[in-house]
Amino acid sequence: MDHRTEEEREQQNLGEEAVHDEKRRKQKITIRLVYADGSSRWNSSSSCTALSYCCQADECLADLQAAKRYNRRHKVCERHAKAPVVLVSGTRQRFCQQCSKFHELALFDDNKRSCRERLASHNERRRKAQAHHADLQSQPESDIN
Repeated sequence: MDHRTEEEREQQNLGEEAVHDEKRRKQKITIRLVYADGSSRWNSSSSCTALSYCCQADECLADLQAAKRYNRRHKVCERHAKAPVVLVSGTRQRFCQQCSKFHELALFDDNKRSCRERLASHNERRRKAQAHHADLQSQPESDIN
């Protein structure tokens, strides 16, 4: 049985991710830059460039070129979109499914994938719709027509 706290397990996961990210960071990416005048040149780098789709997570070199349209649009790889903790610009964050962007962990409840603000507005809309539906059902049929 694992007697470690959730924070200890999270730290281990972050450590394992760092080792994995370090290996990927050492990989070279070579791209061909083509200019409007028809000239071109090859560019090698160890990180993503403005010309490619890259994940926003720190040191993530996932090429989103072949990823789903959603992931390319929001610049987040599948792994980091679902991860409970992601380092973005040096801050611990989580990807919000409602806002489609990263927020600091403090804006989320427990392990939820939507921030409190968006969950509150979502729940408010649901309550209004349920109240409206209940009002319609409580009215006599002659009032509705």
